[in-house]
Amino acid sequence: MNLANQITLSRILLVPVFMVFLLYSIPYGNIVCSVIFIIAAITDGVDGYVARKYNQVTNFGKFVDPLADKLLVSAALIGLSYLGRLNPWFALVIIAREFMVTSLRVVAISEGKVIAAGTSGKIKTVIQIIAIVAVLFDSLYKIQIGNILLSTILMILAVLITVYSGASYIAKNWNMIEFR
Repeated sequence: MNLANQITLSRILLVPVFMVFLLYSIPYGNIVCSVIFIIAAITDGVDGYVARKYNQVTNFGKFVDPLADKLLVSAALIGLSYLGRLNPWFALVIIAREFMVTSLRVVAISEGKVIAAGTSGKIKTVIQIIAIVAVLFDSLYKIQIGNILLSTILMILAVLITVYSGASYIAKNWNMIEFR
């Protein structure tokens, strides 16, 4: 278990801690869950940097890193939807894309291939994280552009990029899908 993979696993372990502070009425819980989410999100860049710099890129990391991202983002979207702080449609579209892409990755693995995350998927993750942070901060600062919350604008952008990157990913890896 190399350092890059340990950092990735730390992101997964931060998810339940984040959820406790998000979902339960704990003093300063919103601030703490926001900080935990940001720290967990930062580990995504750190583990990739460490893996590349110290030649620690592994098939395990290529598979688990995107799963850790999906777990963090999905947990946040579900929790925020549950609390009524996020339109559930945003969560549904984003999570549906994640299931489709993960399913395609599993098919590839069953055929002995590992599909690493592409550029549009990485951009998608960054935009999703920024949008989620904006929603988390809505309880502290409601920043509006006209009559629309900045977090809503960012979440719409995240959904659009998510749909685009999912379609791009499927088109690029269409040959992995067999219709029997």
